[in-house]
This record gives sequence, structure tokens and C-alpha cells, in this order.
Amino acid sequence: MSMNYRTLGKTGLNVSEIGYGAWGIGNTGWRGAEDEESLKALHRSIDLGLNFIDTALGYGDGHSEKLVGQVMRERSETVYVASKIPPKNGQWPARAGVPSDETFTAEHVISSTETSLRNLGLDTIDVQQFHVWSDEWVGQGDWLDGVQKLKEQGKIRHFGVSINDYQPANAVKLIESGVVDTVQVIYNIFEQAPEDELLPACLEHNVGVIVRVALDEGGLTGSIKPETEFAEDDFRSRYFRGDRKREVFERVQRITQDLGIADDAIAETALRYVLSHPAVSTVIPGMRSIRNVERNMRIGDGQGLRKEQIEKLKAHRWERNFYS
Repeated sequence: MSMNYRTLGKTGLNVSEIGYGAWGIGNTGWRGAEDEESLKALHRSIDLGLNFIDTALGYGDGHSEKLVGQVMRERSETVYVASKIPPKNGQWPARAGVPSDETFTAEHVISSTETSLRNLGLDTIDVQQFHVWSDEWVGQGDWLDGVQKLKEQGKIRHFGVSINDYQPANAVKLIESGVVDTVQVIYNIFEQAPEDELLPACLEHNVGVIVRVALDEGGLTGSIKPETEFAEDDFRSRYFRGDRKREVFERVQRITQDLGIADDAIAETALRYVLSHPAVSTVIPGMRSIRNVERNMRIGDGQGLRKEQIEKLKAHRWERNFYS
């Protein structure tokens, strides 16, 4: 397999189409990760050409960052690391009307970043992101002073935000301000709303796009059936609660029938769908096993989907928020 690389917007970083989403290996929220297997999966992904890892201070209270740092120390390849600063008030997602001095102050931005650097064992984070965002904060508070100081000190190279779940337009003002280098957003076959405003704005302003939840937390892998069960402390037991598993299963069946593909081809189709948009730089599926790494890495070949397949998938847009 041969990995294709894309430029991450104005950062100029040349990143693999398939990146590594490191939430699952933190072993909070998603359950079942074993550190030994997680480390093997990270190493295997780099073997296969991956050079972009996205983690966060909030993933296992730094556990994910520590695992990523361990792998970085054992590899000689250039691998770019992105992390995230949790909101000071612990509110996910950011709520309207809450001022920036309750979420991201310069002091909090700097101290959180320094904690992440210690966890990672690195001198510099390539892309440091706010883990939530509200466009109300543009021009408000002193958070940007913290970001600029970290850049001047060489502790971070680039600044980005992770956009609130299902609020893709809630970063357009920030993008237009010119102070952000990347955005991370939920974008998949069901959640096509980023195509309306966000992705065109990113193209216009050369802002890198990191896609999360391209597989709808497992919904677009073909593995969710009406009878699927999750551990009570696994967030997917809430995400797919009630009748949602049956609803997702039936919608996936309609997609595979509409495109004439096998049930086990839905994950590849889902990843190729988001990679077919020219604004997208990289997609970061969670890959806690070598099997998933090898399956997903094959998809980063620069091919995307055929135009007729993309057009058919437009009909499967689904406005909903399973996080609520």
C-alpha cells in the first residue's frame, strides 16, 4: 500500500490522508483498549506511512498523550502530533453566552500545553487545539495572547480548534479572522452539514481540515446491529441508546443497497467520502487494533470515491445529534 499526503492548510505540513485518532487508546469513554495493543497499532500505522496523530490532554487524563509520546521516542520518522486543551470550566460542548475567560484564558492555555508537553515528552506540539469552540470568543479575552506566546516560545507550531459537535458553522467567524490554522470537525455520510459553510470557508482561507467521527462512532462500520451491546461505562451505550442501533443499521443497509456494495465495504466508503472533498486534509479514525489500522491505511491512496457514488450519498444526509 502507498499512502497519499495532503497539505494541512496554511501550516504547510504534509500529512497522511489517514491520521490516528487517539481518543480510544486513552481508555476513557471508549472502553476495551489494552495499552500493549494500542502501542502495536500506533507503530503499525507509522510503518504503513501514517505521520499525523491527534490526541488530547483530556483523553484518559493524559494517558493517551503518554502512549503517543512513548511511540514518538521509539521512532525516527517525522510524525506530527496534534493535541487539545480542555476547557477550563469542563463544559463539552461550549455553551452559548459563556465568556472566554471561563473557558480559555492565556494562563490556562499555557499551563495545559506545558502539561501536555510533559506527558508527550516533546519540546513542541505541531498543532495545539482548543477542545471546544464558540465563535463568540473571537476578539474576546486574552486566549490569543497565550497562543501567540506559546508560538513565540516554540512550544507549539500551529493553532487550531475542535469545533463543537454538529455546529460546523460555529467557527466560520474564527476562520475569517485569520488567526486559526486548522479546524477539526465531525463530517461523515450522515453529517454533511460542514459542506454548507465551513468547508468552503476553509478552502477560501487555506485553513487545514481534520475530520473526526468519519465512521459515526462505529455506526458507519457495519458492526452496529440492533442486538449490539456495549458496556454500561462505554459512551457508545448512550450514543446508540434506545432504538438508535436499529435506525443506524437500517440506514446503513439502504446505503449499501443504493451503492451496490457489500456490507463490509461501508467503512471504506465512509472514509473515502470525506476524503473526496478538496478541503479535507486528513481524517482521524480511532484504530485500537492492528487489524483496523491495516484496513484503514489502505484507504489513504488518494483515490476517493467516484463522482456518481458521491452524488448518491448526498441523499443519505441525516440531521440528528446522538450526543444529546
